[in-house]
Amino acid sequence: MDWMYLFYFLLAALLFFGCRACRRGEWNEEYTSRGQTKILQGFMALCVALHHMAQKTCAPWHNSRFIVHGMDVFVPLGFLFVAVFFFCSGLGLYKSLKTKPDYLRGFFRKRILPIIVAFYLSEFIYTGIRLLMGEKMDALTVVWYLSGLHMANFNVWYVIAIIFFYLAFWGAFRLCKKREGLAILLVTVFVLAYTVLGAYLGHPQGWWMRGEWWYNSVLLFPLGLLFGKFERPVTKACKKAYWVLLPLFFAGIFLSAKLWHTAEGAWGYYWVGPPLQETARRLGTAASQWLVCICFVGFCFLLMMKVRFGNRALKWLGAATLEFYLMHGVFVELFGYDFLEFTKSLTYIRKVPLYIQVVLACSVAATILFHFLWKGVMRLPGLRSKKPAQSPDCQNSDSASASAC
Repeated sequence: MDWMYLFYFLLAALLFFGCRACRRGEWNEEYTSRGQTKILQGFMALCVALHHMAQKTCAPWHNSRFIVHGMDVFVPLGFLFVAVFFFCSGLGLYKSLKTKPDYLRGFFRKRILPIIVAFYLSEFIYTGIRLLMGEKMDALTVVWYLSGLHMANFNVWYVIAIIFFYLAFWGAFRLCKKREGLAILLVTVFVLAYTVLGAYLGHPQGWWMRGEWWYNSVLLFPLGLLFGKFERPVTKACKKAYWVLLPLFFAGIFLSAKLWHTAEGAWGYYWVGPPLQETARRLGTAASQWLVCICFVGFCFLLMMKVRFGNRALKWLGAATLEFYLMHGVFVELFGYDFLEFTKSLTYIRKVPLYIQVVLACSVAATILFHFLWKGVMRLPGLRSKKPAQSPDCQNSDSASASAC
């Protein structure tokens, strides 16, 4: 039996280990609770790591000598996993706004500053690792990396994007205190403007907004806010039409994926021509991916309405998604066929099952160490907050019935 069959079975078993299916007429009323969505996000964080490992082992752009098949299905799907984080971020922010008094007061110090500190810690760590691995850097290059304007940590784009969206959320809801619908509209306009900018820039080297992965799932952030505002009526409607919506969204994933592949074949992100035409083609392709994201996230939450997750390991990972997200990428490179294409890796593990195990084991250990380092830095004078720093996708109420992550 191909080892991948066993791998996918174990992956599904991990998600559903400890779960409980609701009986007929019963619902998981806490399907958007902190505990439930933390487990979902923990699983998606794992899938993000598998996506990066797949890109390192079997992506078609590599030299055929180094391609080892087995994880091919994960190569193009990273944007779907990240879409879940954007949706939960928007949902969690809205729930926190509604359940925590004066939530926007001190928002930068309590919510945004910890993410910025984590970002720069990872940049310092990755710059040091790149130097230790033999990358030739002049002083100016080191300064660019440490400034964060050039990214030493090649997987850090999500953190940069979520900071912008958090700021947009803060500004919009401060400006429109009593008009939540208008505030959500302003955040949506900001996200769309961000997307247009990303599509216009294309694939600049070294700087921010380096490619379509910066914007092909971001629409789920304002949709998370919108769902938070209308969660009760939407949930009520979904219960009434559940057995129609569940297969409809499941089929929608594949139908919209077909549309996406058609759009990418016709337009794509790498077509070269007049700048406005390039931008329009990229936006069309991104819109098709947004549709896949909506179907995928919708299916996940519909499934959670009937299945109560209970895996404590995934719940722990869901609580440490920021640390795991920032740390896992270096091990993807250290044990791949090369290190960032400029030098040999620490050890090349060609056998994919072993590669997965080693990368994940090292990533979990690094996640724990980075967590304590990050928390220690946040206790320094000037950075200390009354409330502990939290991951960017888990800013929500502590109440299980009222929280989103």
